[in-house]
Amino acid sequence: MWLIVLLVVAIAFIVLATSRLKLHPFLALLIAAFGYGILSRSASGGSLAGVVKSINDGFGETLGAIGIVILAGSVIGTFLEKSGGAARLAQRTVDLVGRRRVPLAMGAIGYIVSIPVFCDSGFILLAPLARSLSSKARVPLAAGAMALSLGLYATHTMVPPTPGPVAAAGMLEADLGRVILFGLIVSVPALLVSWLFSVKIAARVKLPSDDVGANDYSPVLSAATESAPGGPSVARSLAPILVPIVLILLRSVCTFPDRPLVTGALAEAVNFVGQPVVALLIGVFLAFLLPARLTREMLSASGWVGEAVLAAATILIITGCGGAFGKVLRDSNIASVVSQLLGDRAASWGLWLPFLLAAAIKTAQGSSTVAIITTAGIVAPMLEPLGLATPTGRALAVVAIGAGSMVVSHVNDSYFWIVTQLCTMTVRQGYKLQTLGTLVEGVVAAGTVWIVGAIVL
Repeated sequence: MWLIVLLVVAIAFIVLATSRLKLHPFLALLIAAFGYGILSRSASGGSLAGVVKSINDGFGETLGAIGIVILAGSVIGTFLEKSGGAARLAQRTVDLVGRRRVPLAMGAIGYIVSIPVFCDSGFILLAPLARSLSSKARVPLAAGAMALSLGLYATHTMVPPTPGPVAAAGMLEADLGRVILFGLIVSVPALLVSWLFSVKIAARVKLPSDDVGANDYSPVLSAATESAPGGPSVARSLAPILVPIVLILLRSVCTFPDRPLVTGALAEAVNFVGQPVVALLIGVFLAFLLPARLTREMLSASGWVGEAVLAAATILIITGCGGAFGKVLRDSNIASVVSQLLGDRAASWGLWLPFLLAAAIKTAQGSSTVAIITTAGIVAPMLEPLGLATPTGRALAVVAIGAGSMVVSHVNDSYFWIVTQLCTMTVRQGYKLQTLGTLVEGVVAAGTVWIVGAIVL
């Protein structure tokens, strides 16, 4: 029981340190890793030098597995945003869906854009489009804004190459192709319920912006409201997103150990290009085709690539420290303790335990990415007693953690303030829309994960 008590204390410390004391998550995770490691080994009479080894190994192994993937995803997202590719996709989606179906269009736009782009950046980029279209179509802004916000969340938390799911996949040693496949399957119902929430509940809320005419937004409209002549085509904008995903999925499908679909030289080629690092680097080179004219400045340390690397640096550091914390937990043999504690009930918790842990940490400290990484570190040594140690179980565990990291967005979440401030919501309206919406979306995603797990596990 001492290890369980230490784990609870470590989680509480991470939450309080990041939410109340405002410590950087990397520092909170590192202190928790050292504290848990020292106290657990002292109680068992183990060597304290082993704590340092566990932390170094966990940090290095985690970044070695997914570091380049996160960097590549950040570069793709930056080029898509700055070249106008995201704006072009938004405009094309509106053309296909129709300006009268604003919530559906905004949800679909958010769903696509947030695969490589952080949801915070995506909302800032696309919020002017939601305001303009809502006003022109005489649709309540709350409906369009919430469809966009929740659509961004659906893929941001569950579909790689967004950093959170990539990090969790690396820490749980899950096949990235399976994570993408299950993430896409689960995120579709989440998107649909988000759209229903937007048109049935959010549309009833009147915001001050609803009284402002469409033309009044012209000073702040971004390139997303127009199809700029110099912007990339829809096909070029989609290529950096879809090509890596397709290659990773092909590798997972074509190289099943028991029933491979291809063999010989073709299997070797598919296995190579479908490696997440290779697939994402191919996506990076496709992203380089997005600007009208690629310059050396864009590729420099002070250009677009430099900005992408800096944006990814924080995620990489937090992910590495999360991996260190997870390694310390694994080396403390906590998995056997949890198995003994839960007994025959361990497997019945299954996918619900990762979801509930992520939801508790997300609600307590605000950041979805920190919730995903922290939960992955905690869950990794428990996969065996939970019945999730198979390749499919590991992938579903990643998606379950992502679903939990949606629940819920409120005042300690920076995304909550971005959504409410850009849409002139009061805090009370933010609770009614953003907080309730993320709760509904996350619970539906969790239920979908459970149903998929009941079928395939």
